[in-house]
Amino acid sequence: MIFVTVGTHEQQFDRLVKEVDRLRKNGDIEEEVIAQIGFCTYEPVSCQWSRFYPYREMCEYVDAARIVVTHGGPSSFLAPLQRGKVPIVVPRQKRFGEHVNDHQVEFCRAVKERMGNIILVEDVEELFRVIDSYEECHRGWKTKMADNNQAFNKQLGIIVRELGV
Repeated sequence: MIFVTVGTHEQQFDRLVKEVDRLRKNGDIEEEVIAQIGFCTYEPVSCQWSRFYPYREMCEYVDAARIVVTHGGPSSFLAPLQRGKVPIVVPRQKRFGEHVNDHQVEFCRAVKERMGNIILVEDVEELFRVIDSYEECHRGWKTKMADNNQAFNKQLGIIVRELGV
């Protein structure tokens, strides 16, 4: 299964949703596609979709997905990384009316360069090639981000005990 999420930004991201739907309709993508389409004006005809899913359901889809395709919002691509998935990240772009500026493009380029743990696709016409060669695109990459919540909570507990609170 492929899970696609465009986040909760109030501008459309039709460019991504249309391309995934086209690939599914043409049979280029044969597996099931589930999409969270947010404020898109385009509604897919070949994919299961909802404008929004509850957080728990989104996590279940990320866990079950072979591939997660997401927009360039950090929360949307950090979630798959924390669950051991290498996301395909398609940043929203101002020129397509998908965001107010190109900060997602700039941020995703920096993450790809510095961390090397996302597959960046700026041109949706490259999406099928990346999906088709997904495993080869990230072979040998570190697939799970460190989750520092447990260490943070432990350290916070020590500080609180020392303060006598």
